[in-house]
Amino acid sequence: MVPLDSEVEEECLREDLKFYFMNPCEKYRARHQIPWKLGLQILKIAVVTMQLVRFGLGNQMVVAFKEDSTVAFKHLFLKGYAGVDEDGHSCSIYTKQETYDCIFYAINQYHHLKNISLATLDYAESDDHGIGIRVCKQHYKKGTMFSSNETLNIDSNIESVWPPSFSLGFLLAVSAPCPSAVPECIRLDLPELAQKPEDWMQNSFFRLEFYRLLQVELFFSLKGIDLQAIHSRELPDCYIFQNKITFDNKAHSGKVKIYFDSEANIEECKAVNISGSIQRSAQRVLVFDALVIVTCLASLILCTRSIVLALRLRKRFLNFFLDKYKRRVCDADQWEFVNGWYILVIVSDLMTIIGSILKMEIKAKNLTSYDLCSILLGTSTLFVWVGVIRYLGYFQTYNVLILTMQASLPKVLRFCACAGMAYLGYTFCGWIVLGPYHKKFENLNLVAECLFSLVNGDDMFATFAQIQQKSVLVWLFSRLYLYSFISLFIYMILSLFIALITDSYDTIKKYQQNGFPETDLQEFLKECSSRDGYQQEPSASLPCACCLRRKGSDDPLILIN
Repeated sequence: MVPLDSEVEEECLREDLKFYFMNPCEKYRARHQIPWKLGLQILKIAVVTMQLVRFGLGNQMVVAFKEDSTVAFKHLFLKGYAGVDEDGHSCSIYTKQETYDCIFYAINQYHHLKNISLATLDYAESDDHGIGIRVCKQHYKKGTMFSSNETLNIDSNIESVWPPSFSLGFLLAVSAPCPSAVPECIRLDLPELAQKPEDWMQNSFFRLEFYRLLQVELFFSLKGIDLQAIHSRELPDCYIFQNKITFDNKAHSGKVKIYFDSEANIEECKAVNISGSIQRSAQRVLVFDALVIVTCLASLILCTRSIVLALRLRKRFLNFFLDKYKRRVCDADQWEFVNGWYILVIVSDLMTIIGSILKMEIKAKNLTSYDLCSILLGTSTLFVWVGVIRYLGYFQTYNVLILTMQASLPKVLRFCACAGMAYLGYTFCGWIVLGPYHKKFENLNLVAECLFSLVNGDDMFATFAQIQQKSVLVWLFSRLYLYSFISLFIYMILSLFIALITDSYDTIKKYQQNGFPETDLQEFLKECSSRDGYQQEPSASLPCACCLRRKGSDDPLILIN
């Protein structure tokens, strides 16, 4: 094969570069190349969105069932529960008798569960493979209290007991010199609860010394089945509820807070026999998920191939430019060959494939990780729809948004890094000073969220009004703190933030009117722009698709790939 001379080699490189930076429509006009990637992306948007909506509806039923079950458990096992939680805990009690009544009430309700509950519930084995309710208490070591002369003598160490299975093997299993002690517990099995309540209520374990009591915990497990999935033509889910009721007296303020925690784990239902078309519906869902995986896999392969070809073309251009002009190509031109949209599509495809596999396993009742699957499918769908912006960028009017974002992003990130220092300073200051006097400043997370809401103009009056006026000095400081933060971030920092984006937008508009600054790559491509019109067939001796332009177009050259 006779090697091409330098001029022909240069024209071939220019042709390949110009063709690479064409949009799908221009590529079709130039070489009649069908835009497979564009069609595949449109199909992927449809199937991925349909998959997400169907999964979201099913996940919504799971969440609703868990929340409804938790509310039902609170009404069943918490005496006097009003239906609304109190500032992070379910309810509160204030007397010793109320404490005993609530503990015994929960135990009795557990015993009579099948007779009183409306749900399809049954007893389940706990972590120690036993059916029953386990009651544990935790308190300080013994001491003495004399109210007459206001004397309290107490050991702050927590009193506990060794595990029942304490043995030499247990000693060897722990890394510490001494094994960890566990709270004192008692198990009440169903046969014991079936006896007269007075028999187990009189147990010495329930004689609580409140002046050194820290907390009492009740542990019990239940199992249930979610039948509402049948209405959606899906197989029902079986649940194991690990429930815990905590009577928290650590503050010793006269107020015992009651917490109810329920952890629901999905398990495969055993011996489920449901007639109807549910099984066929489940099979259709699995087939559709397989279609999504195949579509995303094809998209992944095509985009990966495009990135590899672009890197090869980049290497050809760099070598040619170095040989002919004896200098390196600028970094901006080198990055033109790295298509960020393709990388976004690849990441989205990988997440969709993994999420779809997890979804199929969940439908087959082999996995129960709804959270991980939701994160993968939700994020991948977000990336898919963000990728649509790329195709809008083919039109000059819509391309302004993309160019403005690209131009302003570095300046905005640098500006946010500087503003973030001031924001962190206000966060720490508000937490340490206003935390004891304002609910929105009780911890760092709440402070950060509250300040972010103030920046957006939300809930300003409530933030000012809810500060407790117990200390005049703190009240005055809160006014100075809030006024200075609002003035600094809304009137100055936020305005500068908007000005940075506006400045980038004005620059892009001027470039579109007067022409963009030309780089080495663009000058190299425009050397063959003198020919107008589209060539339907490439020349036999010297193909020049790089010169194919729409007749009469004066649009500035914008690199698109």
